[in-house]
Amino acid sequence: MRPLLIACLAGLLARPALAVEPVAPGVDLIAGAFVPNTQPDGNSVLFTTPHGLVVVDSGRHVEHTLRILAAASATNLPIAAVINTHWHLDHVSGNPRLRAAYPALKVYASDAIDAAMSGFLADYRKQLVSASSQTKDDKQLAAWRAEIATIDAGRALYPDIVVARGGTYRIAGTDFVLHLAAPAATAGDVWLYAPKSRVLVAGDLVTLPVPFLDTACPAAWKSALVDLQRVDFETLVPGHGAPMRRAQFETWRHAFDDLVDCGASTRDSKTCVDGWLADAQPLLAGTDPAFVRSLAAYYVDNSLRAPKAKLDKLCATQARAH
Repeated sequence: MRPLLIACLAGLLARPALAVEPVAPGVDLIAGAFVPNTQPDGNSVLFTTPHGLVVVDSGRHVEHTLRILAAASATNLPIAAVINTHWHLDHVSGNPRLRAAYPALKVYASDAIDAAMSGFLADYRKQLVSASSQTKDDKQLAAWRAEIATIDAGRALYPDIVVARGGTYRIAGTDFVLHLAAPAATAGDVWLYAPKSRVLVAGDLVTLPVPFLDTACPAAWKSALVDLQRVDFETLVPGHGAPMRRAQFETWRHAFDDLVDCGASTRDSKTCVDGWLADAQPLLAGTDPAFVRSLAAYYVDNSLRAPKAKLDKLCATQARAH
């Protein structure tokens, strides 16, 4: 989606920030939120380990980061590590704040943010600067300046440890199985499985109320979902939306495959959107159908049916072992 469009649409799916939500023993969720007239926060997952908390994704807004810090304070444990599933700002913007509070923490992620900084995020920054020069809304101006400041944080958003391939990583005294899908939703998506709790954290490889296809290679994304399906997980935490059991994930994957296939066909856009709403309906309770329809239509027209040169560029990254 055009970066500034989500700020307007997000207000249609407003919901208050939730308290820390248990997912499994030793695993908690700080749910991302869509707040009126602001960009969203992605979900953050907190794993309790022998040496502190391992935080998966750090959100975007200060309020979200404060919830992570409050959860850490309540456990009397430090934040030992952050794992970023991908470089979108609603998943990495909290990194500098968490580093400031816990200077010893290490960030794990793919290196895809490097290209994003000179590509997508550089273009987004130009949009923000242009929009900021034209608004008289002080609240909106402050939000856009905060986005600019996040991008300008530069290396504070980057990983300390690059996940270049999949495997078992010993992090804060606990084994996590990290996988790398490159490309998929972005040029380098890290997803992880915690065998002890049987929790899979998918990042934006799974999102509600629709797949977020702004930077995606749809065909490779479909393949990545097959890899998720092969994992013996009990609970899957998406990048946005409520945790899923296996049957719910299968519903989502079926809906995703149908949407991508429809987008690649000559069927009209409305048919594709109707298909998504019908297929994903069991997962969309409490969601404004008009909001879902507007998002799905945008992605069909502007992502799934983007010019071939754009899709080829997004899919150019060679898949690495994971």
